Amino acid sequence: MQPAPPGQCSPASPRGTRAGVLPWRLPDVVRGRPGVELTLMAWRARLFGALSREAERRRLFLWLPVLMGAGILLYFAADSEPALAAPLSGLALAAGAAFALRRRRIALMVCLGLCAAFVGFAAATWRTATVASPMLDRPRIGLLTGFVEAVEARDAGARLVILVTGIAGLEPAAWPRRVRVNVRSGTVSPGDHIAAVARLLPPPGPARPGGYDFGRDAFFRGLGAVGSIPGKIALTPPPHPPPPQLSLAATVDRARNALTRRIAEIGGGQAGAMAAALVTGKRGLITETTNADLRAAGIYHIVSISGLHMVLAAGTIFWLVRAVLALSRTLALGFPIKKIAALAAMAGATAYCVFSGAEVATVRSLIMTLVMLGAILVDRPALSMRNLALAAIIVLLREPEALLGPSFQMSFGAVAALIAFAERWEERSRAQPPSALPWPLRPLWIAVTGIIVTTLLATAATAPFGAYHFQTFNPFGLLGNALALPFVSLFVMPAAVFGVLAYPFGLDAPAWWLMGLASHVVLQLAHWVAGIDHSTVVIAAFGPAALSCFAASLLWATLWTTKLRLLAILPLIGGVMIAAKPERPEIQIERDGSGIAVRGRDGLLVVAGKPSRFVLQQWLTADGDSRNPDDASLRQGAACDAQGCVIRTKDGRNVAYARERLAIIEDCRRADLVVTPIPWTAPCKAPLIDRTALGRDGATALVARAEGWRSHAAEQAGGNRPWTRQSAPPLSPSSRPAAAVTSPSDDGPGPEPLQ
Repeated sequence: MQPAPPGQCSPASPRGTRAGVLPWRLPDVVRGRPGVELTLMAWRARLFGALSREAERRRLFLWLPVLMGAGILLYFAADSEPALAAPLSGLALAAGAAFALRRRRIALMVCLGLCAAFVGFAAATWRTATVASPMLDRPRIGLLTGFVEAVEARDAGARLVILVTGIAGLEPAAWPRRVRVNVRSGTVSPGDHIAAVARLLPPPGPARPGGYDFGRDAFFRGLGAVGSIPGKIALTPPPHPPPPQLSLAATVDRARNALTRRIAEIGGGQAGAMAAALVTGKRGLITETTNADLRAAGIYHIVSISGLHMVLAAGTIFWLVRAVLALSRTLALGFPIKKIAALAAMAGATAYCVFSGAEVATVRSLIMTLVMLGAILVDRPALSMRNLALAAIIVLLREPEALLGPSFQMSFGAVAALIAFAERWEERSRAQPPSALPWPLRPLWIAVTGIIVTTLLATAATAPFGAYHFQTFNPFGLLGNALALPFVSLFVMPAAVFGVLAYPFGLDAPAWWLMGLASHVVLQLAHWVAGIDHSTVVIAAFGPAALSCFAASLLWATLWTTKLRLLAILPLIGGVMIAAKPERPEIQIERDGSGIAVRGRDGLLVVAGKPSRFVLQQWLTADGDSRNPDDASLRQGAACDAQGCVIRTKDGRNVAYARERLAIIEDCRRADLVVTPIPWTAPCKAPLIDRTALGRDGATALVARAEGWRSHAAEQAGGNRPWTRQSAPPLSPSSRPAAAVTSPSDDGPGPEPLQ
C-alpha cells in the first residue's frame, strides 16, 4: 500500500495521525470486512481532514453566533420566565471547563460552544428584564395624558407614540410606559404634552397559532397598549419636565417630519412619498397599493431603511470624501485618505441612522456597516464572513429578540450568501486568466452579471424566510430587482446624500426633484412587474421544523469552505419535504370570537361571522389561498340566519357559529362543535369554545382527527411570559379553554379533552 500524501491520513490506518483528528473505532458489525472497513476509514479521514482545514482557516469562530442564536431560541421556547442566575451559572461552569480542558481541542470547542449558547440565553433573559413594563390588562376608554414622542403622517390622520403620564382608571404602577394611537384630526408636534379621550387595547397576540406575534414585538419596543383617539386633542401643562432623551428624540422627529414634507412635496405623489421614506424612514404616506406593487415586484426592501440603503449611503460618502482628498497630492501621499474616508462614512452612516428614526432594522444595518468600515481602519478586508459574524454577535447581544423576526433572518442570510459567493469567486478568479472582453464592454458585463448573480443569491437565501413569515413568493423578484436597483444605486441614493448635504443651505430642491423622478421610474417598473400573472405566489404556512432545516442548510453551505458544505443538501431536502406537507387546520377562530373559518366540502375555507379583514387575510394566506378577503365565494357553503351559521365539513361534521344564546342551546343539541363570541357557562352536549376561553387562549386553530379535533391555542403556545396574557384564575368546568375543548364522555356528563 502506498503511503498517504503529507497531511492526510492513510485510509487503512485505524487511527488518524494529524493533530486534532479524533481516534475512531469502527463498529463491530463492519470489522473484518476489508472493503467496507477501508471505505469507512477513507470517509473518516476525509471528514476529519476537512474539519482540520476549517479549523486552520478559523472558520469555527463563525459558528459562535449560531450557537448564541440557539441559546436565544431556547430562551423563547421556555413556557415560564427563566431566572438570570441559571444561564450565568451554566456560563461559569462551561467557561471553567473550557479552561480546564484547554489542551484538548475537541473538548475545548464543545465547552466554548456551550459558553456561546449560555451567553445567548443570558442576553435574552437580561434584555427582557430591562425592557419590561406594564401592559394594558383589558380594553379601556378614558382620559390619556402623555408626551408625544413621535408623529408619523398617514393618508388619513397620523400615528402617535405617546410616553404616558396618566391613564384614567389605572394606578400609576399599572401605566404602560408608552402607547401608540391613531388620530384622524388635530395637529400635534413631538414633545407636546397632550390630553385626550382614547380607546386603548392590549397589544394583540397572533391572528393564528404560529403567526406573527405583535404583542411580543410591542413588549420589546416598550409599547403597552395600542388604540385610537377619535376626538379632540388638547395641549396641557406637563406634570413634570420631559426626560432629556425625550427632548432629543422630539427634536430629531420634528426635523424628520419637516424634511419628509419637503421631499414629498417636491418629489410629488407616491414618488415623493417613497423618496421621503428612503431619507427619513417615514413610510406613512406610501399607500397600500404602492406597497402591494413593491412587494409583488420583490423590491419592497428598498423602502425599509436597512442594509442596502446604509451601504449605498456610506459608500457614497466614502467615495466622495476619498475622491475629494485624492485631488490633493499632499493629502493623498502624506495621509491615509482611505481610512479618513472610512471614518467619514462611519460618521455619515451613524447620522443617517439617527435621523431616520433608528428603527431596529436600521440599527442592525448600521452595526454591520460600522464593522465593515472598521475593518478598513485596521487594514482588514471589509467584506468577510468574520466581520459578518462579529456584527451578528453584537446584534444578538444588543437585541436578542431580533433573531425571531424576518428582518434579521433575511438580511444576515442574504449577506452570508453574498460573502460566501464572493469568497468562492475570488479563489476561482485567481486561477483563471483575465476576461478577453474589450475594455468598454467589461464594466458593463461586470455590472449586469453582478446584479443578476447577487439578486439570485439573495432571493435564494431569503426565500425560505419570506415564505415562512409572509407565506408568499415573488418569482419575478429577479426581474424587479434587475430593473429597479440600478436606478436606486445610481440616482436615488446619491441624490439623497447630496440633498441632505444641501438641505441646510436651502439648495436641496434639485436633488429631491431628481430623487422623485428616479423613484417614479422605480414605481412604474414595480407596477409593471406586479401586473404580470402570478407575480405573487401564495404558499401554505409551514412550521418551525421546516424553517430550521432551511436555516441549517444555508448556514452549512455558507460557513464552510471545504467540501463539507455539500452536506447542506441533506437539511435542504428535509426542509422541502416537511414544507411540502404542512398541517392545515380545519377551523380557524378569531381571538375575540367575532368570526371563524371552516374548511368546507370542497377543501376551501368558508367564513362565518365578521372577522377583521386583517385576520381573514392572515387565514387565507396561511392556508395557501390566494382569494381576496372580499371574495364572495368565502361565504358560500355557510347556512346562516340572524342567530348564526352552520358549516358542514368535508367529513360530514357540522360546525355551528352562534351569535345568540338561544342559538347556542339549539346548536349544542345538533352540532358537532359550537363556537360563540358569547361567554357560556351552561352545559353543552357538543364541544364548545366560548368568549371566555378565547379571551384567555387567544386565536385558536383546530385540526381534524378521527376522534375529534386537536386544538392549537396562540396564547398557550407562548406560555406565561411577560409579553403574553397573564394566566386567568381557575374557571368552572363549564368554562372550557380553547386548548382543551370538552365533550361529554360515554359514562356520564363529565367533560374529557379532545385529542
